[in-house]
Amino acid sequence: MATSGQHSVYKGIRCRNGKWVSEIREPRKTTRIWLGTYATPEMAAAAYDVAALALKGRDAMVNFPDSAHLYPIPASRSASDIQAAAYAAAAKMKSGNLPENEDSLNEFVDEEALFDMPKLLVEMAHGMLVSPPHLKLASDEESPDDYYSRFDGLWS
Repeated sequence: MATSGQHSVYKGIRCRNGKWVSEIREPRKTTRIWLGTYATPEMAAAAYDVAALALKGRDAMVNFPDSAHLYPIPASRSASDIQAAAYAAAAKMKSGNLPENEDSLNEFVDEEALFDMPKLLVEMAHGMLVSPPHLKLASDEESPDDYYSRFDGLWS
């Protein structure tokens, strides 16, 4: 298998700083879609395959042609939808739902890069800053004794 500084056997990926990156050029354009940074070349290759199929159709040259029918299909041809499907395919490759090299099973996977976790954690933290909804325990007309008498059966 290719290591840092060497060329990969897979199309659309390269090794950078010990991790594998994937990107694809949009057909008939000079722009590229960044598909992500992955721990294994197989994960990066699966991400490339999803993008190639989305942009070039069934005739696209892919790394794992026998697995093409297992890949997630992007919701549209937009870069963000293709990136989301590419991340999902790479995650499937890591979880073993797609064929991969057995040597890569015990390698480190950078979940921050794979799942964009820093952004998720920040959004979760912002969500916790929202005040909880106000709960109304008893109506104004109802006395506390009437309210709590409903629960007598729970403790007897």
